[in-house]
Amino acid sequence: MIDRAFAAALYGGEAQAGRARPGTGHADDGLDTGASLLAAAPFADAELATRGEELIRRAWERGWQPADVLRLVRRDLDEPHVRLAAGLVRAETRRYAPDRLPARWPAQLAALDEDEYAPWRAPDRFAHATAVLALYRLLLRLPPIEPIGPAPGTPLHVPPPHPGDEPRALTRIRALLAKAEATGYPEEAEALTAKAQELMARHSVDEALLAARTHAKDAPGACRVGVDAPYETAKAILLDAVAGANRCRAVWNDALSFSTVVGFEPDLEVVELLYTSLLVQGTAAMTKAEAGQRAGGRKRTKTFRQAFLMAYAQRLGARLEAAAAPVTHTDGDGGALLPVLAARDVAVTDRAERMFPETTTTRVRGVRDGEGWAQGAAAADRARVGHAAPLER
Repeated sequence: MIDRAFAAALYGGEAQAGRARPGTGHADDGLDTGASLLAAAPFADAELATRGEELIRRAWERGWQPADVLRLVRRDLDEPHVRLAAGLVRAETRRYAPDRLPARWPAQLAALDEDEYAPWRAPDRFAHATAVLALYRLLLRLPPIEPIGPAPGTPLHVPPPHPGDEPRALTRIRALLAKAEATGYPEEAEALTAKAQELMARHSVDEALLAARTHAKDAPGACRVGVDAPYETAKAILLDAVAGANRCRAVWNDALSFSTVVGFEPDLEVVELLYTSLLVQGTAAMTKAEAGQRAGGRKRTKTFRQAFLMAYAQRLGARLEAAAAPVTHTDGDGGALLPVLAARDVAVTDRAERMFPETTTTRVRGVRDGEGWAQGAAAADRARVGHAAPLER
């Protein structure tokens, strides 16, 4: 019965053509046929769940991680599908001992305890079968992507870190950025973010010097950061700027809505923190500036936002580089600092080029709102992240 349902909904001509995505309102005869078969076969429910776990396991083998899968399901489908996918991820990963989960997986799995991932109860068997088949159709088509770590179940030489083991510097950085996002005073946000960036740079340098002194076999890693619509180009540029200023490399996958950031683990952690905070601050500044524009009679909201975020990302790139330079270019350890950081830069570049041997550049288009650009650049100046003087216009 399951094979017949899959043949109609997942492998049929209409399904292969990719038509009738759930939630679009278009008819999908194959999906309806498969759902009708499953709704009439309650004896197949256990096997149907097992098939879903197999699809999830296949995603791990293709380089996907739990957060990646859930991000794509949320982008392409609806809330019921996200909850169903979370249930499959929870069920599949119960197979592995904690010491057989890659380093970033425990935190991603812990996030599934939030209310947004609670189990979904369908109004009837047909609705449940329809949602399950739509989810399986998406999982079946997940393409192979660049792996950023071992698959679950692989023996790990180093045990994954526990949530309570976070360095004190990162705890302080999180607190400073949270205050910068919450305050309504630009001057206070500027001072808090500047202090956070200083701590980030010093934390990175301390980790690099410690690894050099102890001859630790440290190697660059990678993580994925979601880059969601709208205005994803500006967000990808902002993430690239944050990564570059913190000795990492970012490669954007537009089709799958994420960037892969390559770097040493301490730097990856601060890149995620700073990017998230600057995006929150930039969005808040954009909303405030946009309200002022509308009050003045302007209605070109989309073009204003696009130009604002693009200018915000471009200006912050230069400012972040300037803010990081005083710490990373200072010879404060008897001549050891610059060679250590240079060696790590080479290692990061080599890892990025091996992961992504073929990359392309994209021309940025559609920035036509001069006022949006000026307001975005001004917001970037207010979000100063170092002690350097503001750049000339």
